[in-house]
Amino acid sequence: MIAYDLICSNGHLFECWFKDSASFEEQHSAGIINCPICDDTQVVKTLSPFMIKKSDGERKKGEEAAHQALQLIHEYVDKHFEDVGAEFAQEALKIHQGEAEKRNIRGTATTEEEVILKEEGVPFLKVPIVKRLLN
Repeated sequence: MIAYDLICSNGHLFECWFKDSASFEEQHSAGIINCPICDDTQVVKTLSPFMIKKSDGERKKGEEAAHQALQLIHEYVDKHFEDVGAEFAQEALKIHQGEAEKRNIRGTATTEEEVILKEEGVPFLKVPIVKRLLN
């Protein structure tokens, strides 16, 4: 996982997580990365304080804190959102269009499905999945 600090053409600074730098490039070129404040898709990477090299001990503490935060998010989502799996985009569209009961859902979507959801104005949030590496 990699986190980038991004800035939109309106000057809003925000952070996004990606599987790797190639994932960022793919999503950026598809125009599906948007500012959470103004929805602008004209975003670029900016310098991040996370790019500053620190000692291994400090880095491991930061990685552990990030992992714990993501673990809490995953636990909350697992408990409060219905898992619709690969049908996420279809179900989200049905809910958005009033064809299905309004509720919290979670699942997976392809990059193409994300573009469709964005074009239709369906709000969604991507949460990174982090696997703990054995030391």
